[in-house]
Amino acid sequence: MILENIGICSQVSFVRYMQSRKTLGADQNLFIEDLCFDMVPVRIYQPKTPSASQRRGVIFFHGGGWVFGSLETHEKLCRWIAKESKSVVVSVGYRLAPEHKYPAAYEDCLNATLHFMKNIEHYGVDPARIIVSGDSAGGNLAAAVSQTLASRSDLPKLRAQILIYPSLQALDFNLPSYQQNRAVPLLFRERAAFYVLQYLNGDASFLEDVLQGTHIPSDTILNYRKWVNADYIPEKFRVRGYKPHVLLECATEVYEKTKKFCEPNLCPLLAEDAIVQQLPETFLLTCEYDVLRDDGLLYKKRLEDNSVPVTWYHLEDGFHGIINSFNSDWFSFSAGKRGVDNIVNFLKSL
Repeated sequence: MILENIGICSQVSFVRYMQSRKTLGADQNLFIEDLCFDMVPVRIYQPKTPSASQRRGVIFFHGGGWVFGSLETHEKLCRWIAKESKSVVVSVGYRLAPEHKYPAAYEDCLNATLHFMKNIEHYGVDPARIIVSGDSAGGNLAAAVSQTLASRSDLPKLRAQILIYPSLQALDFNLPSYQQNRAVPLLFRERAAFYVLQYLNGDASFLEDVLQGTHIPSDTILNYRKWVNADYIPEKFRVRGYKPHVLLECATEVYEKTKKFCEPNLCPLLAEDAIVQQLPETFLLTCEYDVLRDDGLLYKKRLEDNSVPVTWYHLEDGFHGIINSFNSDWFSFSAGKRGVDNIVNFLKSL
């Protein structure tokens, strides 16, 4: 913030620069290659050990609020998943906001996935065992891609989706988890709204409207209460400092700027039942001390209501972003390792 205030560089540029400096050398257990799938940068991790059969293919979309993150920031995680689950992992370097607004990131992730699925024979991957995955904003993108592919009859069906504390809706920033964890690192309530606005149109001037819930007409919000509703959050998650939010009137000019929040490709929780019931088996990870916890809990309910098999793992001592710290040299938490181990075990079961 200091560098931005004195005109040297923006906060976004500084964080991206610091993230880009994390580089790892060769890995004796993996073939690692940087390619482009339909003009989208990807990094492919393939185990070196021979396999008697075709491997799983895991497509991974990194988190970072659609604004940050890269192939480098999730390098350790992707390497670990590839080695421990003996899978081919494809990490996707989609375009970032605010330079590239919605639906750029979604389109990049979809196009990279389509390219991989159509050229799968080159990577020794079983077409019946393709999984899409991602954390945070990447979980949002994985859910959106999975929904888009659900009704495609010209492609292999996805075997599963892995959603790691995903962001799934932007209608209600006053759900219990948003109130309870509003100032809990690494993702504050205000930052969550800021990032999704950056992805939407790069304009954060309506941030306060989004936080107060005055960015969407009340009748529209009431219509979506069948899916986005604090009453559907289990009672044990509502006891810690939650107060029901009163709906306020929406200004027309604000809604004109934010109405795309009602599109499932941006907010997958709002997809129709006809789409949700076609989704593949799902692994869903949530953290107690995370503003996005209730997005995951509400999606879990929607999936289960539509008879989609769900493996839910909740980190009672977890916070947003903890998975990336699973083997950090200086910032490591046992809960992060437990989360990664459960992801790997789920993959091994497929």
